[in-house]
Amino acid sequence: MDAVSVDEAIAVRGLRKSYGGVAAVDGLDLTVRRGEVFALLGPNGAGKTTTVEILEGHRHRDAGEVRVLGHDPGRPDPAWRSRVGVVLQGTGEFEDLRVGEVVAHFARFYPEPDDPAAVIDRVGLTGKSRALTHTLSGGQRRRLDVALGIIGRPELLFLDEPTTGFDPEARRDFWQLIRDLATGGTTIVLTTHYLNEAEELADRVGVIARGTMLAVATPDELGGRSAQEVTVSWLAPDGPHSVRTATPTELVTRLGSEFAGEVPGLTVRRPTLEDAYLAMIGSTLEEQA
Repeated sequence: MDAVSVDEAIAVRGLRKSYGGVAAVDGLDLTVRRGEVFALLGPNGAGKTTTVEILEGHRHRDAGEVRVLGHDPGRPDPAWRSRVGVVLQGTGEFEDLRVGEVVAHFARFYPEPDDPAAVIDRVGLTGKSRALTHTLSGGQRRRLDVALGIIGRPELLFLDEPTTGFDPEARRDFWQLIRDLATGGTTIVLTTHYLNEAEELADRVGVIARGTMLAVATPDELGGRSAQEVTVSWLAPDGPHSVRTATPTELVTRLGSEFAGEVPGLTVRRPTLEDAYLAMIGSTLEEQA
């Protein structure tokens, strides 16, 4: 691999990992810039989990070159691990401990930890420091998971399906926490099945299928979204109409003139990230078949 840029938190070239002769990751390339939120998308079995576990230093690769914060995660040392935070899908083994006790305990694992009380406040658990963890709501438990992931002041944070099982309000509250971490300079790698979550949070997204990276782009540009036609729909006297056009403003302006004001039932629908993702994954599955 060429010299890793100081602007790259993660640099991967030709990553491969097989299980029993079946390739889980097959020549994957990936670059994540420092300070960005990067979302990994892909169907179950696509290779996301294996890729992330290799980046975290929890699984050995078969081949390829990998640098995470300038180091090979296949040869982790305590100094490197202290720079990387990992938030798994749940902890669960601290049911009978208080929130403050759990965070303070994890702080002892790091050479220069953040202040436990400050971290508890930062993740929105103010007033819950003395609460037993089993009394927390699902959203509060997830915030505790993040507190454990950031107590060591990580430069890079891995989030695995962070809002699975959240209600809409809790999910949006959690999104703001992630935005605040990113604003503070933390590089974040996020895996999620919620396409709207990736669209809300990610600077760039990467789509993995069959162990390879199909595309990397901003959410607005993935699959050529920004250049695709827009669907304009409205209700005319003779019934509903729908037109796909590359010049929606021109069409809406004309409709406004024809209806002398408000256009009944007007909607303007641009292709969503989900549309682009499903088209991309669908094409891959057709090729596989």
